[in-house]
Amino acid sequence: MSKIKSLVLGSAAAIVAIGGAQAADLPVKAKAVEYVKVCSLYGAGFYYIPGTDTCIRIGGYLRAEVNFNAAPSDATYLNGDGGLGYRTAGQYQTRARIMMNIDTRTATEYGVVRTFAAFGPQFNEGATNAPPDTLGSGSMRVEAAFVQFAGFTFGRSASAYALPWNGAPGNLNSTLMGGPNFDAGVNNIQYTWQFGNGVSASVGVDQQGYSNRVGVANVAISTPDIFGAYTNAYAAPTAVDVVGNIRLDQAWGLLQLSAAGHQVTGNYYGTTALSGHPSDKWGFAVTGALQIKNLPTGPGDDIKISGTYSEGGLRYVLGQSGNTPMNFAALNGGFTFAGLPIADAVYGGAGSTLQLTKAYGFNGAFNHNWNRNWSSSVFGSWSHVDYNGAATTAICAGAYGARVGGVGTCNPDFNISQLGASTTWKPVKDLAFIAEATWVHLDQKNTGQATLTGGLSAGRVVTYGNTDSYSGILRVQRNF
Repeated sequence: MSKIKSLVLGSAAAIVAIGGAQAADLPVKAKAVEYVKVCSLYGAGFYYIPGTDTCIRIGGYLRAEVNFNAAPSDATYLNGDGGLGYRTAGQYQTRARIMMNIDTRTATEYGVVRTFAAFGPQFNEGATNAPPDTLGSGSMRVEAAFVQFAGFTFGRSASAYALPWNGAPGNLNSTLMGGPNFDAGVNNIQYTWQFGNGVSASVGVDQQGYSNRVGVANVAISTPDIFGAYTNAYAAPTAVDVVGNIRLDQAWGLLQLSAAGHQVTGNYYGTTALSGHPSDKWGFAVTGALQIKNLPTGPGDDIKISGTYSEGGLRYVLGQSGNTPMNFAALNGGFTFAGLPIADAVYGGAGSTLQLTKAYGFNGAFNHNWNRNWSSSVFGSWSHVDYNGAATTAICAGAYGARVGGVGTCNPDFNISQLGASTTWKPVKDLAFIAEATWVHLDQKNTGQATLTGGLSAGRVVTYGNTDSYSGILRVQRNF
């Protein structure tokens, strides 16, 4: 009996063990898949990041272009070998760029927390001041990288001084002057108040750099040469640019008034720290802007115009996407010449003070939609740069003021005008083919003749006069 009992219990144990092993081999029920959900809180293209309450949108564009008598983005040749018309400068340049935009937003008890980044690689070919077979250049462009929280913006973004169209009221040309340009961003902190009924105000501080200063000329060390070129004597900044705006947005358009305080710092008088330096000065800039919508010419048409005045901050008037050059130098037909220094301030020997340069200008555009596939823009600008008497005397005392046989007068003041037009074809959504042409006129005040020096220019006798430059661009762009 005991043997039978042992056999039954052993068999039962074996069955349980086998059943347990088989149960372990059965598939475990998987957790439910957490699908990506559309986030409708902030507009089209946003999705919830799985497992979070944060919404994200990823977009950008891919662009290819060819530029004629210009650097990429239709930056008309206005100095160097290109401005002088030499064969060493490529008559056309090409660029390919991809830009990624990443936008995240999270609703909190303090309001929406937002991060935004715009960045991407680009590659240029065709040299401005070297043989066209020179290897092209690749680079990473970072236009924006900021956090917004409770009205504050921290990081790289357009300045609180910037206009909504950021130097491009209707143009591709990245050198449209007559006002500010912050399309490449500036490192800054700013705060914005929303008062309601379309009224807002912003204040901020901007890092000093290429986006808000040009150069300072110390004529005791580096007198501008015959082309207007000089060694930059800007000292390192000890203060930020203080900027702000008041803005009104309405269905009919917008009004904006911007202002900036800009510190101008000169380096040492001589080649050592013992030589001393001029005291710092504060310059300023003011811009007024107007946009008019709902024009009788058609839906989506608008006019954008702005005017700017500055002392000690030429970048606010001669704004460009890249660096504002420290000189213009152009040669028409091999004989008519303009060479002009561009400096926020001028100073000379020991004891001299910074002489701030005045500048003012305006720009604008009319944008018209022919139909849903075709649109055109006409744009232009005019700017004036004015050196005071002390600065003019200092500049003209050296090589810049030299004339053949002492004939002629020296005056570094100038006007620069631009006029252009573009047409865009959009055969399908988010794909654009664009053609643009730009004319630039340099109205300079020097008279007489001069003998050019250095490199390919050496020995050429030219007559000072106004010059004209032309450029164009063909671009295809796919937004996504």
